[in-house]
Amino acid sequence: MARILDVIECPDLGPQELVRRVPERGAGDFRLGSQLIVREGQTAIFFRDGKALDSFGPGRHTITTANIPLLSQLVSGIFSGNTPFTAEAYFVSTRDMVDQRWGTPEPITLRDEVLRFVRLRAHGTYNMAVAEPQRFVGQIVGARGYYSSNDIANYLRSMIINRLTDLLGENTKSILDLPSMFEEISAAVKAKLADDFAAVGLSLKQLYILSVSPTEETAAAIDEAASMGAIGNMDAYVKFKAARAMGDAATAEGGAGGAAQTGMGLGAGLAMGQVMSGAFTGGGQGAAAAPAQVVKVRCPKCGHLNPETAKFCAECGANLAGTVNCPECNAENPPSAKFCNSCGHKLG
Repeated sequence: MARILDVIECPDLGPQELVRRVPERGAGDFRLGSQLIVREGQTAIFFRDGKALDSFGPGRHTITTANIPLLSQLVSGIFSGNTPFTAEAYFVSTRDMVDQRWGTPEPITLRDEVLRFVRLRAHGTYNMAVAEPQRFVGQIVGARGYYSSNDIANYLRSMIINRLTDLLGENTKSILDLPSMFEEISAAVKAKLADDFAAVGLSLKQLYILSVSPTEETAAAIDEAASMGAIGNMDAYVKFKAARAMGDAATAEGGAGGAAQTGMGLGAGLAMGQVMSGAFTGGGQGAAAAPAQVVKVRCPKCGHLNPETAKFCAECGANLAGTVNCPECNAENPPSAKFCNSCGHKLG
């Protein structure tokens, strides 16, 4: 025969414990007139056959059909106020559960106006409490004898990350702007989660975002972008690096043979500097990039500047491949010459 519980209480509900069932397994044998002791920060709920009979706040209560009206339908008769009945009592903690941790198990991928795509990790804390004990027990706890905040942590974390990801995707332009928006993002996520928590009988008191950090790959891309911004003039930077490499090579090599090898190294370094300079300054594609200064040929007839490879003037059609004779000494000069290469006479 089961022992009849004359005093129903739960004095040792732990700091992270949300629900304790009395008895832990099976149905308990109570009697009308039993004493129910509910401490501060607790609510007691009687269940029978999966249905809530009534709930009790802090204080000492005597179990009667007056405070549990549904008992009159479950007990066939009352004999001296001691009629036993079977039920389960759930003691629910209504204290604030503070410093509950949440974090992203996998990185969140977002578009970024500066870096194109970024992958982020986020973590923070939240405070919650059981706002509707009867709904919480009925929808979440069920018939379990013990339920802690850790048991529901994964479920709540999934809701938080879902709402956070949605909010970041709609409102974030660049990861570089996020540190100045933590307070606004936290408030917005908390507002979005209010109905989700209320649906299971919980109240979300506070939510904090402590960090939104990039993955290692995204952090490397940010460092590279910062370095490019700090360099500023890429052409000057490439030339500086080439000159520095040439100086290092000249210092390292010595002797006649070393000088010859150094010359080859200097030429290769200078050529590479020109190629890289053209590539980063938009002068062309790779090694075929145009030099910084483009040679022009002046038409001897109309003075129009033409490309170096032009054979006829684009302005007047004059032949650019021929020579110009000096009127003073009749020496032949290139069509672009301004002075005679023989006597120095100014050409027309």
